[in-house]
Amino acid sequence: MNSPGKLIVFEGVEGSGKTTQIQATQSWLQELLGSATPKRDVSITREPGGTQLGAKLRSLLLEYRSEAPILSTTELLLYAADRAQHVEETLKVAIASGTIILCDRYTHSTIAYQGYGRGLDLNLIHQLNAIATAGLESDLTVWLDLDVAVGLSRTRGRGSNDRIEQEAIAFHRRVQQGYLELARQDPRRIVRVDASLSESEVRQQIQMILRQHLAELLPR
Repeated sequence: MNSPGKLIVFEGVEGSGKTTQIQATQSWLQELLGSATPKRDVSITREPGGTQLGAKLRSLLLEYRSEAPILSTTELLLYAADRAQHVEETLKVAIASGTIILCDRYTHSTIAYQGYGRGLDLNLIHQLNAIATAGLESDLTVWLDLDVAVGLSRTRGRGSNDRIEQEAIAFHRRVQQGYLELARQDPRRIVRVDASLSESEVRQQIQMILRQHLAELLPR
């Protein structure tokens, strides 16, 4: 029987390259683990949107357009609902089966975006995260650290921006400050990667970090 899997989370401001690096990391880990015994899967998921219900919540959170905007507290609760479903339906099951999960955003996003970005009460956010996760924390969080102006210029180059990407740059700077504070508070769990480097250099940094943190699972 496989030992429990791992939850590896990728965090960062808009345009920091999470999607690209998660996909590259999955391919790298699958190649490394291809001959491992017992066999171990590597899966990608995301928040919001990691379940069927979550996909509908993601659409509401990122694409909702109305004269009456989504209230910050409403936004927070929708993210918590997405996470609660995701943890029970997807994450716990995969970890129990021995899967290495690469997750695009998790609890630190809520603290950075809704706490620091929106200015909501951090104690309330911590309580909601505890309820939604039932205590499931990341084994490692890879923080792709990039200047927000650079990241936002990348998102503009992709075409239409979602509701969060359209926020003022001051909001995104507060989010970045949130990530900085979180990394200072929990340096063993949150590992910074300089996302201003080339795509290949960022990939190499991530692989070096994962070789250390997943040493017991990877072939020598």
